[in-house]
Amino acid sequence: MRLSGLQKVLWVLAGVAAFVFIWLLLWLDYRADLARAENEPPFFADFELTDHRGMVQTAEDFEGRWMLVFFGFTNCPDVCPTTLSEVAAVMEGLGDEAAMVQPIFITVDPERDTPTALAEYVPLFDAGIIGLTGTPEQIAATSETFPIFFERIEQATAPGGYTMGHTSHLFLFDTQAGFADSWPYGTPAEEILADLRERI
Repeated sequence: MRLSGLQKVLWVLAGVAAFVFIWLLLWLDYRADLARAENEPPFFADFELTDHRGMVQTAEDFEGRWMLVFFGFTNCPDVCPTTLSEVAAVMEGLGDEAAMVQPIFITVDPERDTPTALAEYVPLFDAGIIGLTGTPEQIAATSETFPIFFERIEQATAPGGYTMGHTSHLFLFDTQAGFADSWPYGTPAEEILADLRERI
């Protein structure tokens, strides 16, 4: 059976409409995927380390709470105690909301920072801070999941004959361990507190 001219036109129009419909669906899917990607955190906190009480802790253990994470070492002469003091001030300033935030100190010097050393150090700033350590391999693996660096620097006058160079940012992770924000060294506690209160 031969198609009339009108039927041919209708078939062509139907084909074009089907093509446009499929293209529109694909475009909407692409836009949805793009929107999801834009809302995805650039990275997630990921670790399995031993805390200052000798208990193994992972990021999943803090699900449902915001995490304030700082990398440092107990023999740090200035940056670490200053930042942990700011963290302590933030936790105090949060009042009842402090229960929604878990401050975490991860050592970059596992050779000296044993659980015992951390147990003597972190409570000097705030009783709620959890200190984490592990084997050198565990610390190296953890550091690869964060945008940080650290290195051992030989220094004859330092305890043990060396010190550590390391990233000095304070990181914030959301209740699903997704990166939310960070603050450079020297950011006042008041500014960090204000940022936190806008989020939690």
